[in-house]
Amino acid sequence: MFEKLAIATVMLAVLLDLLIGDPQTPYHPVALVGRWIGKGEALLYQKDAPPWRQRLAGIVLVLVNVVLVYSLTYLLLTAVGKRVPVLGLILGGILLWGTIAARSLDKAALEIFMLLRDGDLKQAREQLRLIVGRDTDNLDEAGITRATVETVTENISDGIIAPLFYYALGGVPLAWACRMINTHDSMVGYLNERYRDFGWFAAKLDDVVNYLPARLTALLLVLCAFLLKLDWRGAISITLRDRRNHPSPNSGYPEAAAAGALGIQLGGTNYYQGIPSKRPYLGDPIKPLEKGQITATRKLIYGTLVLFIVLYAGLVMLIRWGMA
Repeated sequence: MFEKLAIATVMLAVLLDLLIGDPQTPYHPVALVGRWIGKGEALLYQKDAPPWRQRLAGIVLVLVNVVLVYSLTYLLLTAVGKRVPVLGLILGGILLWGTIAARSLDKAALEIFMLLRDGDLKQAREQLRLIVGRDTDNLDEAGITRATVETVTENISDGIIAPLFYYALGGVPLAWACRMINTHDSMVGYLNERYRDFGWFAAKLDDVVNYLPARLTALLLVLCAFLLKLDWRGAISITLRDRRNHPSPNSGYPEAAAAGALGIQLGGTNYYQGIPSKRPYLGDPIKPLEKGQITATRKLIYGTLVLFIVLYAGLVMLIRWGMA
């Protein structure tokens, strides 16, 4: 019974995401979490505090929020599930839905593709600005495409596979703990003057939490490339060769796998507030960067999602069979 409920919860969450996506409402759980983190930052951050105190404050912010969300989610689902198991399944599916972002990721990529298709570079740059941190004002079609592919493939790991991976390990509460850690990193995990120390723990913990999901995502991207008749051999070789060519210890894995599968080259020079940031390359420029690669990347979003669900369901049933 437990195994069936676990699989049904995932299926409900994915179905809700595919049908509805992320509702644009201030009451969405992630939006509420973001405001809560902002209030905690305002309370704990002290600009003139020594580095060790800023790091300690950042540690407190992350741990208190992660433990709080995990505990509340666990207690709520336990209380409801014990009384009405079906209602617990529905509530679990709805809560898990809040941790994944397949449709919103696809929607963002599709909007950029359509603007490029229509030749509206100016609006495409504006749309891209919503999902990346780099400067977009002077990007051409190739630059917009590269930024989109890099962001989408990185977020396949962060926004889809990671929360589902932790759901598989520890249920909805652990998936939400993962989402909280990722949200802290996206809000305070920067290497600028304000967050270098205050956001240090958020960034490091996010690296630890995403260590296994990033590598699993790369594997799923290779399998997906095979099924979609992309260059799966290239995905393997480029991942093995270039996976460490990224400032993040994790993001290079899915980005390198996607670069190899698509036969394109990612990385290079980005600008942040006018300051150039040179990154090593991932992949080989077998094909030119153009808007068609965005369409191929969108297929990878759903391909990896389906493969993970199949893998998860298969493992659950295998464990159930082994325990029978």
